[in-house]
Amino acid sequence: MATFLDRLGRLAFRRRRRVVVLWVLALVAAGMASALAPAAPDGSYSMPGTESQRAFDLIEERFPANSTGSAGSEGASAKVVFVAPAGQKITDQANRSVVDEVVGRVGDLGQVVRAADPYGTDTVSEDGSTAYASVTFEVKAKDVDDKVKQDLEQAVEDGREAGLTVEVGGSVLATQPSGGATELVGVVVAAVVLLITFASLAAAGLPLLTALIGVGIGAATIMALSSALGLSSATSTLAMMLGLAVGIDYAMFIVSRYREERARGLAPQDAAGVATGTAGSSVVFAGLTVVIGLAGLSVVGIPTLTQMGLAAAGTVALSVLVAVTLVPALLGIFPRTVLARSLRRATRHGAQAAVAGEGKPNMGSRWARLVVRRPLPVLLVAVAALGVIALPAAKLHLGTAGDESKPTSTTERRAYDALAEGFGPGFNGPLTIVVDAKKAQDPKGAVEASAREIGAVDGVVSVSPARFNTAADTAILSVTPATDPQDERTSELIHTLRADRPAIEKATGATFMVSGSTAANIDSDQKVQGALVPYLGLVVGLAFLLLLIVFRSVLVPLKAALGFLLSVLAALGAVVAVFQWGWLAGLLGVHQTGPIMNTMPIVMVGIVFGLAMDYEVFLVTRIREAHLKGQRPGQAIVSGFSHSARVVAAAAVIMISVFSGFIGVSEPMIKMIGFGLATAVLFDALVVRMTIVPAVLALLGERAWTMPRRLERIVPRVDVEGHALTRDADATAATPGKTERQGLPVR
Repeated sequence: MATFLDRLGRLAFRRRRRVVVLWVLALVAAGMASALAPAAPDGSYSMPGTESQRAFDLIEERFPANSTGSAGSEGASAKVVFVAPAGQKITDQANRSVVDEVVGRVGDLGQVVRAADPYGTDTVSEDGSTAYASVTFEVKAKDVDDKVKQDLEQAVEDGREAGLTVEVGGSVLATQPSGGATELVGVVVAAVVLLITFASLAAAGLPLLTALIGVGIGAATIMALSSALGLSSATSTLAMMLGLAVGIDYAMFIVSRYREERARGLAPQDAAGVATGTAGSSVVFAGLTVVIGLAGLSVVGIPTLTQMGLAAAGTVALSVLVAVTLVPALLGIFPRTVLARSLRRATRHGAQAAVAGEGKPNMGSRWARLVVRRPLPVLLVAVAALGVIALPAAKLHLGTAGDESKPTSTTERRAYDALAEGFGPGFNGPLTIVVDAKKAQDPKGAVEASAREIGAVDGVVSVSPARFNTAADTAILSVTPATDPQDERTSELIHTLRADRPAIEKATGATFMVSGSTAANIDSDQKVQGALVPYLGLVVGLAFLLLLIVFRSVLVPLKAALGFLLSVLAALGAVVAVFQWGWLAGLLGVHQTGPIMNTMPIVMVGIVFGLAMDYEVFLVTRIREAHLKGQRPGQAIVSGFSHSARVVAAAAVIMISVFSGFIGVSEPMIKMIGFGLATAVLFDALVVRMTIVPAVLALLGERAWTMPRRLERIVPRVDVEGHALTRDADATAATPGKTERQGLPVR
C-alpha cells in the first residue's frame, strides 16, 4: 500500500499541472451535470416493515384519489387557531365577526386552496373558548411565496389587534434554518487553526482548497443524481458536512508529513512521495473506516438513512482520492511556499540546517511522557470521567419532536398549546385507524362495530365518523387519545389497540391497522432501537478486522473499539442531560426539553465511529512506525505523539468548530445534532485517543504489537507505516545536496 501510494504521489507531483486540470474539469463537469439535471422531487419518509407504513401503503392503494400514504403528493396545510379573551366565547357575535374576517382573508390568498369553516361540529372546543380553521395550500410549505406568508401574518396580526389570540400551526410560517452561515463559521475557524498549526498561508490554504474541490464535486454529483435516485436535501447536507471536515483533515495530515520530510532533508518530490505513501496510507485506511460506518447505515432498513449514508460515504471516498492525488500535485506547484518561513530559510543553507530543531520536546511529547510515567492513574481518571458523563444515556428516550419542542416565541408552539388546552392533549397527535373490511359480509357494519370496539378502549377520547373508499370496503377512522403524542401512555395505547386486534377482528369480521404520525414515530423509534445493536456489531466488527490488518495486533483494535464505545456513550449522556433533562439548556438556547430524535443516535454512531478511527489510525500509526524503527514502547509513544499530537489536536478542533456552529441554529433537531457530534469528537479525540490510548499502550508494552502466530500467518501484510519508504528516505536525507533538485520551481 505505502509503496503504491508513494509512486502515485510522485506521479502526481511530476504531472502536477495535468492532475490539477483533471480535477478542475471534474468539478466543472459535475457542476454542469447538476445544473442541467431536473429538480429533485420532494422525498417521502418511509419505514418499510412497520405497521404504520403498511397502513400508509393500504391507504394509497384503496384511496388513490386522496392518498395520505404519499407524503410528497399533498400540498402544505396549516391550522389558524382562535382563542377568545378570558370570560368570553369564540362563538360570541363580536368574536365570530373577527374570526370570519380573518378566515375570509386567508381563504382569498394566492396558493390557498381552501380555508375551512372554523365553526363546524368538531372545530370548536367544548367550552367554546377555542376554534380553528384548517387551511390547505396547493404547494409545499417550502414553495409558499413570501408575499402569501406576509399576507397571512398580516391577517393574523389584524385578528390579534381586534382582541383575539390568533396563532398559526404547521410549517407554513416556520423559518427554515440555513446552514450557510454555520458552514462559513466552520471554514473560518478551520482556516485560523490551520494557519496557527502550519504558520504558512499556503500550507493553511491548500487543505481548504482541496477539501472544497472534493466537496464541490461530491455535492454536485449528488444534486445531479437526486432526481433519478430520489435523494433528499438532507442527503447532500450530511455529505457536504462530512466531506468538508474529513477533506480538510486528510489534506492536513499529508501536508504536515511533507513538511516533516522536508525538514529531515528530503528533496520536494521525495518528500511528496513519502508523505503520500505514509500519511496517505493512513488516510486511505481511515477513510475506509468512515465509509464502513456510513455505508453500514443501510442495515437499519430506513431508505432515507441508507441514501444519506451511501452518499456521504461516496463523498468521503472522493475526499480520500483528492488527498492522495491533488494534494501532492499542489505540493509540486508550491514545493517551498507550504513550508514555514524558518524552514524555507533553512533549506536555502542545506538539509542539515533544516533539521536542526528536530527532536526538541513539544507539547505532544511532554503530554505523552506524563501519561507514560503514570499510565494507570491517568487511565482510571479518564475512564471514570467519561463513565460518569455517560450515565444519563441509560435514561435515553427516543422520539420525534414536533411543534411542542419549539420555543414559546414561535406561533407554531403557541398554536400547539392553544389546541391542547382547548381540545385536550391528544388532539395534536390523533391516530389513524385503517379498517380493512374487504372480507366481511357486511363491510359497513363491520367498520361501525370496529369503531365502537376501538372507542371503548381505555385511553381513547373519541373516534371520528368513518370515511369510506369508493368500493366501500375500507374506511379511515381518526382516533383522539387522552394523552399527548410524547406521553408514554399514548405509546401504550397504540400497543393495546394492536394487541386487541385479534379479538376485535373475531367479533367484527374486519381487521385494522394503527397508523398516523404518532404511531409512525413510535414504530420508527422501535425500528431504530432494534437496529442499533446489529449496526454497532457490524461496523465495529468490520473495523476491528481492518485495524487488525493495519496494526497486526489484536489488542490495539480491541482497545480502539472499546474507546469508541466509551466516547459515544459519553456523548449520548451529554445529549440526554441537556436536551432531555434540561441541564445547561438555557445556556445553549434549548427552550423545551423532550425526547431525543430517534435517528440521531444511530447517525451519530456512524459518523463518530469513522472520525474516531481516523484519529486512532493517525496517532497509532506514528507510534508503531517509531516502534518498528527499534524504539522501546514508551519511547515510541512519546515519539509518535511528538510528530502527530499537534496535527490530530488541530484536526479535532476543526471538527468540533464545524459541528458546534450548528448549536446556534434555532431548529432544535439541528441544534441537537451539532451538540452531539461536537461533544463526541471532543471526548473521543482529546480524552480517548490523546489520553486513554497512550495509557493503555504504555500498560501493554510489547504485548500491544504482537498477535498469535497462527493468526499472523493468515493476516495479510500491509505496510501502512511505510517502513521501507522511511528507511530509504533516511538514507536519501543523509546524502548531501539532494534538497532542491529535479528542476523544480523555487517558490
